[in-house]
Amino acid sequence: MSRRRNFAPSSGLDRTVVLIGLMGSGKSTIGRRLAVRLGVGYIDADAEIEEAAGCSIEDIFTFHGEEAFRDGERRVIKRLLDGPVHVLAAGGGSFMDAQTRATMAKRSTTVWLRAELDVLVRRVRRTNSRPLLRDGDPHEILSRLIEEREPVYAQAALTIDSGDGAADDVVDDIISKLHDLRAKEAADETPHPDP
Repeated sequence: MSRRRNFAPSSGLDRTVVLIGLMGSGKSTIGRRLAVRLGVGYIDADAEIEEAAGCSIEDIFTFHGEEAFRDGERRVIKRLLDGPVHVLAAGGGSFMDAQTRATMAKRSTTVWLRAELDVLVRRVRRTNSRPLLRDGDPHEILSRLIEEREPVYAQAALTIDSGDGAADDVVDDIISKLHDLRAKEAADETPHPDP
């Protein structure tokens, strides 16, 4: 018997679920599956940024620099979080921006997909479209990014381990923890009678 639970559209999921984490943590793969299970749409923030800019993220980094990219990313994520509830796969550096992080905290439930260094390196080697990995050793770069970013990622509402297991197991874990979080929030909002 399956232990999988779904949020139907009528289930009251009232906040966008934003997946954060380093490149290779599984945000796109997990995000698509999670959206289906939650009964909501899926959006990839990087694809939205490319559409808004009219060019690839790699070109934005090359011709305009990381600061211009982060500025556009901040605006796009704010716009997306103002829209209907969905699952949003956010770029690995988006949560590092204090303004974006505050917007996410106010308007969404953030989920950090945490993965071990060796898992990340193995996954990112499958593609050469990662601007931050262009000019160096992926193992060294990801190791540095883990050190810099994980203390900030730890501020997410939920932390989920995204290792070598099945993607559906990770989705199960997210849904279970979303249910638990929603139940806790509901209990916190319930007025307690005076003793």
